[in-house]
Parts: sequence; structure tokens; C-alpha cells
Amino acid sequence: QVHLVESGGGLVQAGGSLRLSCAASGRTAGNYAMGWFRQAPGKEREFVVAISSGGGSTTYTDSVKGRFTISRDNAKNTVYLQMNSLKPEDTAVYYCAASRSAVKSYRIYEYDYWGQGTRVTVSS
Repeated sequence: QVHLVESGGGLVQAGGSLRLSCAASGRTAGNYAMGWFRQAPGKEREFVVAISSGGGSTTYTDSVKGRFTISRDNAKNTVYLQMNSLKPEDTAVYYCAASRSAVKSYRIYEYDYWGQGTRVTVSS
């Protein structure tokens, strides 16, 4: 069992930055691939970025490439999402997720544990 808690969301102006954190509990949290997803009002949850269990492999959705960076510190059982050059269309609730697989994935159904989400609002 893995328990995930996100933090770091908030209100920011367009062009600004935020860093989200996802703290994972559980002895084997470092063995899980991790992902960030987001859900904007009235829309389905969508993939943002994922990282393999060891941190050596990442994949990003096209709309955030060059602006967002995922990283993880397995010693702290924490995954980070650095978001730069934020746009109003990045406004959403951001969810951290963990997959029992060590391999990163963009598929929602491959994630087994989810956090409660943290809200990001980007004003124009």
C-alpha cells in the first residue's frame, strides 16, 4: 500500500512558476513508477508526465515539454514537478499517482495509487 500526498499548488500569474511535491509513504515507494496527471474543470483527467522508479527515464505530454520537469528523490520518497512558464490552460487539479510497475506510463489505468490532488490556478 502506498499513500500519496501532494502539495505546492496555488494561484500564480501567467509566466510564473510553481513546484509541486508528492510525498509517498510505504517501504517500497521507491520501486514504483510515478506520474502526474491533471484534471481541468469539465474535462477528463489527462496525463502530464511520468518518471521511472529509478528516475532515469521520463516522458512528457507535448503541451508541457520544455516547461515542466519531473524529478524524484527516492531517499525522501518524494516526487517533484517543477512548472515554469505557466499558462492559463495549465489550470487544473494536479494528481500524483504511483504504479506498481517500475516502468513509466502515460496510461491512467496502469496507476494503482492516487493522491487527493492539489489545485493550480494560472491567471492571465
